[in-house]
Amino acid sequence: MSDEIRHECGVALVRLLKPPLHYRAKYGTSDWGGTKLSLLLEKQHNRGQDGAGAAILRARPVPGESAYVVFRSASSTPLVDLLGMIARRTPDDDEQTFLGHLRYATFGKDDVACCHPFVHKSSCLSRTLLLAGNFNLTDNRALFERYVALGHHPDSRADGYLLTQLMAHYLGCALDAATFQSSPPPHPSLSAIAGVLRASLQNVDGAYTLCGMTGDGWCFAVRDPHGIRPGYVYIDDEVAVVASERPAIQAAFDVAPEGVKELPPGAALVISPSGEVSETRLFPSAAKRSCSFERIYFSRANDCDIHRERKALGAALADLIMKAVGGDFEHTFFSYIPNSAQVAFHGLLEKFIDDGKMPRFGQIAVKDAKFRTFIADAASRREFYKHVYDVTYGLVRPGEDTLVVLDDSIVRGNTMKRAILPMLDRLGPKRIVIASSAPPIRYPDCYGIDMSTLCELIAFKALVNLLGETAEMELRQIEGKLSDPFVNPLAQLYARFTPAEHDAEIARLLTPPGLKAEVTVVFQTVEALHAACPGDTGDWYFTGDYPTPGGYRVLHTALKNYLEKNDERSY
Repeated sequence: MSDEIRHECGVALVRLLKPPLHYRAKYGTSDWGGTKLSLLLEKQHNRGQDGAGAAILRARPVPGESAYVVFRSASSTPLVDLLGMIARRTPDDDEQTFLGHLRYATFGKDDVACCHPFVHKSSCLSRTLLLAGNFNLTDNRALFERYVALGHHPDSRADGYLLTQLMAHYLGCALDAATFQSSPPPHPSLSAIAGVLRASLQNVDGAYTLCGMTGDGWCFAVRDPHGIRPGYVYIDDEVAVVASERPAIQAAFDVAPEGVKELPPGAALVISPSGEVSETRLFPSAAKRSCSFERIYFSRANDCDIHRERKALGAALADLIMKAVGGDFEHTFFSYIPNSAQVAFHGLLEKFIDDGKMPRFGQIAVKDAKFRTFIADAASRREFYKHVYDVTYGLVRPGEDTLVVLDDSIVRGNTMKRAILPMLDRLGPKRIVIASSAPPIRYPDCYGIDMSTLCELIAFKALVNLLGETAEMELRQIEGKLSDPFVNPLAQLYARFTPAEHDAEIARLLTPPGLKAEVTVVFQTVEALHAACPGDTGDWYFTGDYPTPGGYRVLHTALKNYLEKNDERSY
């Protein structure tokens, strides 16, 4: 992806189902669980580079010693730091549950206090709670007010803090009911843990895959009712595992794809202190709207299904690209933006070859290592910015060829305009066609991707330009129709223009001053996206069809913010 956007985090949970001595005898290591957690986090390193954290829980802690240990890092290399902390500790023979998290800072400060797991401390182990998750909620204010109404005085408005404290509240209520005139206090039951999760998450609007554990050995994983955020499960007689990506589990535990299952939306996996594993439905079935951006870009392409889907996305662009180049295959050179668009590019090439065409192709754009500059002069900084990418010379015939470059999506278009297109123009193509394997991103997201404002989206900028002098008036008119929580007021404005008109305006906005080549933009259709990724229909960024009321609230807020010249996040 040419644009840098921050997105959903990664989570991992490992629960050993055998006594610790079993793993030492069979695998020859005293830290089998810690090693597996480290592998799961490393194999999901793409999901978070702003912070990392882990917690390790002992099965039978001795009074006077902590029942768990927590490690966190928000340094410039948080995962490296975290894995070092895990490796350098002295493993305890009583360690049983391992919880890890990788953080992308879509919201909040980049400091260690924001790193998961969040902890609710108590001297009573059954009331101690540790929580980590891949989540973003649209109703933080309601969550805050709900917690206050329960009689608490929160010292933060962060959703992770509020979720943890809310769960701890209901956990305490469940234990209070069970411990009336009882000594010593009992441990929670399976039904009590399920009830705590249900009570805590009822009416919560947003996307989540949460993993947690109590100090006395219960652990759980729960996924939102629409399955927006991913969650995968592997269970055998030695271990129960939850992670955000299937290939991470496959690599860490050497299992086939069919051995790893999805955690059903609206369900919880609950494991008792004695190792009994249960799957419990918390909420009624809802339409599955899992995030299609996971398939297009975020998840790693070594998942067999995602690999196949990305190739299908590339193949679906073949006819649109051929139309854009006027059918002149002989004078067209094909390439892609590294690295996430590579698999879709393979699908495009295979489609041409299957159709009897032999494309000329190669790697034109080469992304240099990320560098930082402290140059104060703005013009000099812009010159450095243009060289984030380098280019392969001698492949494109100057003045003759059309250069087609495949990207997986175009969000803001800043890198495309300021760096990539000027770089490609140095090769002398007569035309540059930018093909996106995703449809145009017309609407803000609020479920984990850092694009909750309208003013940054190049597709929205194109709409405003097409509306012309009446844009602000028309946007203010539809702002008055925001009383219905399931209304998308922008859809009617987008519908006034054909895809060709909209795409042409995006191409004009992307074209930097002085560019010699003509620029054309080709976008995937929503219909082709659904055909390529039939199991993941979460497409609200493209269609404005949000799965929850909170999504529409964020859209409405984003529109109001735009009209008030307020570019802050809309949730």
